Amino acid sequence: MRAKSQYPLSLKLILIGFFLLFLVFFILKSSSHQNLSSVLSAKTTTTTCPPIPLSTQACDKIPPSLSQALVHYATSNITPQQTFKEISVTLRVLEKKSPCNFLVFGLGHDSLMWTSLNHGGRTVFLEEDKSWIQQIMLKLPKLEAYHVVYDTKRTQADALLKVGTGEDCLVVGDPRFSKCALALKGFPSEIYDVEWDLIMVDAPTGYFDGAPGRMSAIYTAGLMSRNRESGETDVFVHDVDRVVEDQFSKTFLCEGYLREQEGRIRHFTIPSHRTRLGRPFCP
Repeated sequence: MRAKSQYPLSLKLILIGFFLLFLVFFILKSSSHQNLSSVLSAKTTTTTCPPIPLSTQACDKIPPSLSQALVHYATSNITPQQTFKEISVTLRVLEKKSPCNFLVFGLGHDSLMWTSLNHGGRTVFLEEDKSWIQQIMLKLPKLEAYHVVYDTKRTQADALLKVGTGEDCLVVGDPRFSKCALALKGFPSEIYDVEWDLIMVDAPTGYFDGAPGRMSAIYTAGLMSRNRESGETDVFVHDVDRVVEDQFSKTFLCEGYLREQEGRIRHFTIPSHRTRLGRPFCP
């Protein structure tokens, strides 16, 4: 057997040195690449968002009710009757409870606003004027509104206030079966079957003697709130600068349940009376 060839010492040293230099260069390059990647990664996570695959990109569209409201009020010279501060009272509650069940006595220029602010919930309007319903629905056909009839006159307010303090009117139950003369019994059945989270009384008409007045509306709003199975209902009464709205809201929604007053609107929070037997009509 022939013996292995022997490299000269100088060549061996050169080869070993080259290998060591290559090894050091490789280690330094790998370390530098890792550090650079870490820095770039850190910068990326703190300054920019990771790219979204094209297949998962989506556009968040404005809800139809909101876009309709924006266009409607941007192109209209008519503004809601409530002031900004008054609207804000109800808005604060809607921000916590929406989407929810919202019953509004009255149909007006602010109806689309309330529906939009309760996006995803159910907002229902009760209106006394059939021709007004037709007029509004031509412009805003997606609103849910019902025609209702009131058989009272504002001139009866004093007599009805006395009637309301009688025993029959202090009994909590379904308004359809109440013996109280103030209870409204002629609404569509589904109005009574829903537990309303918010109720706003801004109708019927009550600014002249021949008008129905809001005596029954205020009483019935309170009765429906107390009759819910559990929880509580936020009730709002507008135009409390007038005598009827002032007296009836304090008497039948109770000053003990009053949470706030801003301008001409009062906010009451009425708990269910079915969850605790023997609860007084007013605290």
